[in-house]
Amino acid sequence: MKRSDFLKSMGIAGAGAMLPFDKVQAATTSVTKATACSLIPSETEGPFPLDLTTTNAATYFRQDLREDRAGVDLNLKMKIIGLDNCLPMANVRVNVWMCDSDGIYSGYNNSQNPGSTTATYLRGYQMTDANGEVNFLTKFPGWYNGRICHIHFQVYVSSIYKAVSQLTFPIADKNALYAANSSVYTKGADPMALNSDNIFSDGYSLQMATLTANSGGGYDSYLEVAIAGTGATGLVNYEGETGGHFKMGQNFPNPYNGVTTIPFTLNTASDVQLDIYDLNARKVASIKKGELSTGDHTIIVDMDNLNLPVSNYLYQLQITNAEGAFRQVKMMTAY
Repeated sequence: MKRSDFLKSMGIAGAGAMLPFDKVQAATTSVTKATACSLIPSETEGPFPLDLTTTNAATYFRQDLREDRAGVDLNLKMKIIGLDNCLPMANVRVNVWMCDSDGIYSGYNNSQNPGSTTATYLRGYQMTDANGEVNFLTKFPGWYNGRICHIHFQVYVSSIYKAVSQLTFPIADKNALYAANSSVYTKGADPMALNSDNIFSDGYSLQMATLTANSGGGYDSYLEVAIAGTGATGLVNYEGETGGHFKMGQNFPNPYNGVTTIPFTLNTASDVQLDIYDLNARKVASIKKGELSTGDHTIIVDMDNLNLPVSNYLYQLQITNAEGAFRQVKMMTAY
C-alpha cells in the first residue's frame, strides 16, 4: 500500500471517510457533551492558503509542524463539535496553518511574503478522534503589519463542505510571551487591537483560544469549534458505502485500552486486509483476513499481540475483488 493511496482513502481526494454519519448506536465512552455550542464565524482563508491534500499531501499529514522554525513551542488542541446537537464530531479532517516568528508563511514568495515557495513549515492536518479532538505541535506565530496574531484553520466534514475560520489569543498573554522571548520575536509586542483587525473586529469571543505556559517551557492552547453537522456520543454503525462493496463501522469500544473490535459488512465476497497507521501516516501493523464471504464481520485488534503501544491510530480496511480495491479509514482513540 502506497502512502498516497492511504491518504486518498482518508477522503483526501474525495468524500471517503469524511461523509456525514447516517446512524449512531449509543455506547458508553469518555466523550462528553460540550458546555457551549455556537457556530464558529466563517472567515477568509487569507492570501496564503495551500491545498494541503494535493501538493505534498504526505508531508502535511502530521502532528509536528515545526520543522526548522525558531520560536516557542505551542501545543494546539482543537475540539470539533456538531452544531445540530452540540456533540463531538469524530473522523473529520482539520487543516491548520500559521506564519513563523517573523510573520512569514511557507509556500509563498512575493513582496508581501518574502518566503520560499517550496517551504512546508507550520502547516498540517489531522483527523479528529472519538472526542472530536486534534492535537498539533507547532511554533507560536508572530505577527505582521495589518493583522493581529492569528492561526488559520479549515474543518472538512465532506468533500463538498468545509468550515473556514481563524483563531487568536488573549492580548496580554500573547504579548507577555513575545516579551519573554524577544530574541526570537524581534518585532516586539503585537500593536494591533482586536477591534481594529479586519477579521476579528466584528466579534472574536468564539475564536479566542486559551494560552497557558506549561512545564516544558512552551505553551498550551485550546479552542472548541462548533460547525454545521451532527456529532455523536457512541459508535457509528454504518455510513456511506465505499464503491457499494462494503461498509465499515467505528471500532468498539472507542476509546479503547489494549483491545478493540472493528465491524464491517461485505456486500461482495472479497479479500480483506486491515492496516494500522500512526498519526504520521506510517504503517505500523497489518492484519490479513484473506477471502471472506458477504455479510457481517469483525476484526479484533490486540495491541499487545501486535507489539504496539496503546495510542491513537488510524485503521484502514482494504477489500479487493474482481471490481478492484476499495479502502476506508477511521481513527481509534486510546485512553
